[in-house]
Amino acid sequence: MEIEVLFFAGIAEATGKRRTALAVEEGITVGDLIDLLCERYPDAAPLIRRSVVSLNQEYASADQSVRPEDEIALIPPVSGGEEAGEEDLFVVTEKPLSADRLIRLVSNPRAGAVLTFVGTVREWTQGKQTLYLEYEAYKPMAEKKMKEIADEISKRWPDVRVAMAHRVGRLKIGEISVIIAAAAPHRGDAFTAGRYAIERLKEIVPIWKKEVWADGSEWKGPQKGPWDPRVEPSS
Repeated sequence: MEIEVLFFAGIAEATGKRRTALAVEEGITVGDLIDLLCERYPDAAPLIRRSVVSLNQEYASADQSVRPEDEIALIPPVSGGEEAGEEDLFVVTEKPLSADRLIRLVSNPRAGAVLTFVGTVREWTQGKQTLYLEYEAYKPMAEKKMKEIADEISKRWPDVRVAMAHRVGRLKIGEISVIIAAAAPHRGDAFTAGRYAIERLKEIVPIWKKEVWADGSEWKGPQKGPWDPRVEPSS
């Protein structure tokens, strides 16, 4: 069957088109349509992935079927008049972190749940009293690895949108060190993807912390390297 998709704003600009006609199979879903559009317009794929589809002027879910008689439009994301770039979604910074900011970045009309994980500096660890923590990061690589984690999540849970932020520098007890926000159509995927994100962040993102106690200090970094940490190495 043949369908027509309307483009607007940044997508129209990126593709150079206001509409496109596609020959598709019967029963194609909205999620399949997004994949097809990304293949057709690879330069616009990052923006298409963050967009939503409307059918007959109503926002559609990823598993909803598309019919040839539907009026189909691709709606680009808008946040305060600006589209969020990768530099906004994956951040290592010395500034205090805001959960509200990350929630705004991942929220979208398809999302029925937004999970927020917030890591804070605790005072006691295994009977030792922490005075403060110092975080250090290889910033460009850390932000790149955060993006790689988001790409892994996109392959496992295509409808999940993720943002991550980690603070560096000296942090006092109770301050926020890391925030991950995951938005999904259903809460199960939001919980699962959020947990996956924090575990992978600990495994592959080059960020270290120095725990400072009354009687000493120690640098810690749980990164395990580029191999798959869920596969036991051969002896």
